[in-house]
Formats: sequence, structure tokens, C-alpha cells
Amino acid sequence: MDDFDLKKYQGLWYEQKFHDWTQFKEVYDTTLDIKLTPDGTGWIDDFGVKGPAPASAKLSWDKSPVANGAHYFLFGRVDPADPPGVLRESGFGVEFPNYIVDVKRNPTTGEYDEAIQFQCLERGGVRVFEGINFMSRRPQMDAAGLEEMHARAEKAGMYPYGADPEQMHTVARRPEGLGNVDNSWQKMWRAIGVDRLLEMLTESIEDGGR
Repeated sequence: MDDFDLKKYQGLWYEQKFHDWTQFKEVYDTTLDIKLTPDGTGWIDDFGVKGPAPASAKLSWDKSPVANGAHYFLFGRVDPADPPGVLRESGFGVEFPNYIVDVKRNPTTGEYDEAIQFQCLERGGVRVFEGINFMSRRPQMDAAGLEEMHARAEKAGMYPYGADPEQMHTVARRPEGLGNVDNSWQKMWRAIGVDRLLEMLTESIEDGGR
């Protein structure tokens, strides 16, 4: 993207659809909260997930220790040698390019309302990973809006990499306003300190990437 603006890319995104064999399809309410470093040359990506989704585990989803969320941090940097819209991201023990292929701008403010990401990693001439993410500033998108994103992805030449509807998974979402899950199982997890353990793990990952 020739006119990509990293400042407009930061903030909270709701993942709508993805193509990624490393990401469990049973997760729900997935978000990415991107915060720039003070000098504007790097960022922290707080990848939040909950799981399992109510529809995929109807009898047990609310008993999960991560029913109210867990976090994994990815860390990014801007390489001056890269063209605009190419971000270097580190996570899962490797650094890989994250291409911002497309954004939809708010017609009034010019801010980014939607974004399409593409990640690809090769080793020895073999493609070992590819990921595609459809993201929006809104928790919910209707079918027409998602179809428009697919059309933009197809125009950008992403269908051979998995951006067609048949190869992408729609992220499940609980209705807004329901709040956190709070039952005897969640009280038990808190009583034995699972919530604090998850917080400590999150903090250690975040600190390790600084």
C-alpha cells in the first residue's frame, strides 16, 4: 500500500475471518489490539482469544479457564527498506512479514475501518506458513460487508493463497452486552489462581518482547 499510515492502523481490531492452520477454529471473540512504540517504529500486538466457542462446545464452553480470554503478544518493527504496508512481526519464535494488503477508510474521518492482512513464511524455497486475516473496527459484520472484503481480497490476488470463502473460517462472537462468564467453574479457576497465572504468563511474554 503506497499510502499506508501506521498510526491509523493502531488500536483495537475485531477479527472477522481467518485462513491460518495454526489458529484453532474453536476460539471466539478474537481481537488484535495494536499499540505503537513512542518512536513510531515498532508496536505490540495484543492477540486476545476466548475458547472454546459456545457453538463448538455447547456443554462445556462456559467451564473453560479461558472462557473470559487469554492473550498472546506479537511484536513488530518497521524496516525502512520495506515498502509501505509491510510490517515485520515476531511471534511463535520467528519473524515474518505481515503485509497490509487492503484497508477500507471511513468516508468522513479517513480512519481505517477495515483491514486485510497477509502473512507468508518460506524456508528453503518451500512455503511453510500462510495466514490471512479480515479485521474490522466493529465486533459484528453483516454478510454483505464480508462479501465486499472477499471481493477486495480477490482483486488483490489473494484467492490462490486461501482468501476465498471456502478456505476462510468465520470467527464466532457472543452477542454484545453479555459480559464475562461468571459461574461456579470460573469461581473455581479464580480460587486456585488460574486467572493470576494467565496474567503472569501474559506479562512475561510482553516483557520478553521489549
